[in-house]
Amino acid sequence: MMTPRRSLLLGAGGALGLSALPRFAVAQADNRPSIAIAVQKISNSNTLEVLREQSNVGERVLFSSLWEGLIGRDWLGGLGAVPELATEWRRISDQVVELKLRQGVKFHNGDEMTAEDVVFTFGPERMFGDTNPTAQGRTISVSGDRIPTRAGRDLPAEVPAVARRSWPALERVEIVDKYTVRFHNATPDVTLEGRLSRYGSQIISKRGYIEAETWFEWARKPILTGPYKVAEFRPDQLLRLVAHDEYWGGRPPLREIRFIEVPEVSARVNMLRSGEVQFACDIPPDQIGGIEGDRRFEVQGGTILNHRLTVFDKNHPQLADARIRRAFTHAIDRQAIVDSLWSGRTVVPKGLQWEYYGDMFVSDWSVPKYDPAEAQRLLKEAGYKGDPIPYRLLNNYYTNQTPTAQVLVEMWKQVGLNVQIEMKENWSQILSREPGRAVRDWSNSAPFNDPVSSIVNQHGPNGQQQQVGEWSNDEMNRLSVELETSTDRARRKQVFRRMLEICEREDPAYTVLHQNATFTAKRRDIGWKAAPAFAMDFRAGNWKS
Repeated sequence: MMTPRRSLLLGAGGALGLSALPRFAVAQADNRPSIAIAVQKISNSNTLEVLREQSNVGERVLFSSLWEGLIGRDWLGGLGAVPELATEWRRISDQVVELKLRQGVKFHNGDEMTAEDVVFTFGPERMFGDTNPTAQGRTISVSGDRIPTRAGRDLPAEVPAVARRSWPALERVEIVDKYTVRFHNATPDVTLEGRLSRYGSQIISKRGYIEAETWFEWARKPILTGPYKVAEFRPDQLLRLVAHDEYWGGRPPLREIRFIEVPEVSARVNMLRSGEVQFACDIPPDQIGGIEGDRRFEVQGGTILNHRLTVFDKNHPQLADARIRRAFTHAIDRQAIVDSLWSGRTVVPKGLQWEYYGDMFVSDWSVPKYDPAEAQRLLKEAGYKGDPIPYRLLNNYYTNQTPTAQVLVEMWKQVGLNVQIEMKENWSQILSREPGRAVRDWSNSAPFNDPVSSIVNQHGPNGQQQQVGEWSNDEMNRLSVELETSTDRARRKQVFRRMLEICEREDPAYTVLHQNATFTAKRRDIGWKAAPAFAMDFRAGNWKS
């Protein structure tokens, strides 16, 4: 449908009178370039709040343009911890860490960031609600199938659930002085610094939050510290960011960034070729050669700290027996998927872990081997009679999602599993608790270099899989608490190995397919580097034109 010219004028300038100003006056005021980026999705939750939009697509648009934490990530390096809104930090004890705040940081509303904003960010009104910091091992149940449309100021149930997923035992944040804070945990935690750098621990403006009429209004236009700020957000269509010229890290190099939602790969590529956009995201490997055949364009990217998974709901009658889920895992030829659909541009990892875990990485672990005979044996032993098993699927939310699903269904069919694809429109339908939820796709990341950031965060007692009621295991839950609270590194590694055994072999919660990779097509003449992540960095150090 065509957009009326009046609407375009109002959207561009905020009022008809402003957009009618002479063009040269605007150009004289700011001659920095503006760019447009075609993405397959902007936000799954229709919000820009990190405690609600926990997704791959959210990482792309929220970091590092909008949200910033006390400890940041080296997006263009090894994704390690770097000073961001805090300049330094030190351990006081196994339960307390102290941070010095960067002075002179301005929020998008012009206020200076102080310790008071940090305390409010991690307080009950904005983050934890009435949840308890000593409730480790007790699942906070959520429906998993809601897009927030709340009119009042109450937190959506998913917000404290995610907050306790990230900070299971945070007790309080203490103001030492205007630019010094201390985080107090209710239990020992060797990963406090990692938690401070993770997705969901970014700092907000206390005044900006309080002054918003509703939680939903805040979540659509949060007041933050990043180099760009929200000018316009139309869910499922457009996110327009403009430069935050008081940014502590220097004047942003771009005047405006527009993220345009374009679900079809071919349409994103055509927009790049026509000049409508300067970047097109989520390019499948089989499209790279054709794009780079035109010397005006190049494709950047590769593997990232994210794995593609297939997830099980063991409450479904056909999946209650662990042997059937184990048969699923042995029926998959993962290398064939990597070779055929990814042109060998990614790898099959050693389960749900990453080498940047350092000495916590279980180097002799592997995904279940491709063994059709073993899969058939398990199905026969379990008495599976070929009853249909639903597989809820989105249309290429993940790169190559639909062709991967088609390959998987055929592999499962070869061993006798009757898996039937059910196409869904959004994540609400995928996660809905109504009967018929059995198999779905997912991906898992590791926001910092310890297993609690992934296997516990996503599959532990307050991981999404347990919060939405798909899977649970008592031993796994006890070990999750131990991994979160133990300071014995040797014991922690033993615990992690046992958790892998439970979740990937004995009582499968999921099965890892391959390491994820992301590819972004761009104009070759733009000096910009893709991060080894979904996030797109448009700060001054990563832009030349």
